Amino acid sequence: MIHTDRPTPTPSTLDTTRIDDLRIKAVRPLITPAILEEWLPAPEAAQQLVESSRAAISRVLHGRDDRLVVVVGPCSIHDHDQAMEYARQLLAQADALSQDLIVVMRVYFEKPRTTVGWKGYINDPHLDGSFAINEGLERARALLLDVLALGLPVGTEFLDLLSPQFISDLVSWGAIGARTTESQSHRQLASGLSCPVGFKNGTDGGVKVASDAILAASAPHAFMGMTKMGQSAIFETRGNDDCHVILRGGKQPNYGAADVEAACALLRAAGLREQVMIDLSHANSSKQHARQIVVAGDVAAQVAAGDARITGVMIESHLEEGRQDIVPGQSLQPGVSVTDACISFAQTVPVLEQLATAVRARRAVAP
Repeated sequence: MIHTDRPTPTPSTLDTTRIDDLRIKAVRPLITPAILEEWLPAPEAAQQLVESSRAAISRVLHGRDDRLVVVVGPCSIHDHDQAMEYARQLLAQADALSQDLIVVMRVYFEKPRTTVGWKGYINDPHLDGSFAINEGLERARALLLDVLALGLPVGTEFLDLLSPQFISDLVSWGAIGARTTESQSHRQLASGLSCPVGFKNGTDGGVKVASDAILAASAPHAFMGMTKMGQSAIFETRGNDDCHVILRGGKQPNYGAADVEAACALLRAAGLREQVMIDLSHANSSKQHARQIVVAGDVAAQVAAGDARITGVMIESHLEEGRQDIVPGQSLQPGVSVTDACISFAQTVPVLEQLATAVRARRAVAP
């Protein structure tokens, strides 16, 4: 029905410059996901790897695979070549330990900031405040394709609500961070993602927000979004049954046996699968990167004792140990994180081996 009784526009209603976009400095065109996929398509081998690794992670979550999912890699990506060097070294370990671990390279392009700071490779790929976002999207997709070409699946955090359309077809596992687990928009996003998704507990350590997020993401939703062609649209999802909790600590660490039991009791009460992934970093290591090794030892002992509810771990690891600041005009040290401090790859190898040994021990005591 066409309504003909609308009021005639007046000059004051046509001129909205006094009330609209007052704080917008500029609006620039954004490439569409469809064009980026045309430029950088996923070859058949990459599609097969994404499909098979997603299925393997799903089997772990549903109790049909007793391996441990290990999401390991830099806190954030800031350099293509360094990321590829890390991927090549990680691949050797992933292949050697594949009977016990499903190794997924952590390839994080978006970084949530408590106040302000560098927001990641997509937002500012040149690390200089130029915000070449179109180039960042292209670089991000190119890196994912290169890592997949090696034969290594990738995992990332979904922070921005539009960026998944550009890269999510290449992602085997996704995370929703502690700051966004409570966000309705991110829960809706997870309900439509094609990969398994981990929800971190809240920044205060509360697990219920993650439990609620799993319930929400498992249900169908309808929401507004952007299609691959760049058009606004209404998306209707089927729900995602491959979601789980990530324990990352809060006001205090929550990786111990009592913490796992408490989290699983909460999940059980909500009618959810009793399973957790444990983040060795962040509050669980008290933001002391080297303590990830200590936390790994505790988690490995729980796994070796037979706890099948621990389905995965996360590790922040780079080529070299520590972190560095981005300082204008100053060169960066190669292989060192520019966000959270990481353990070195040399330190990571024995951690992976310890976790694999724990899985074998768990397998031996399984009923």
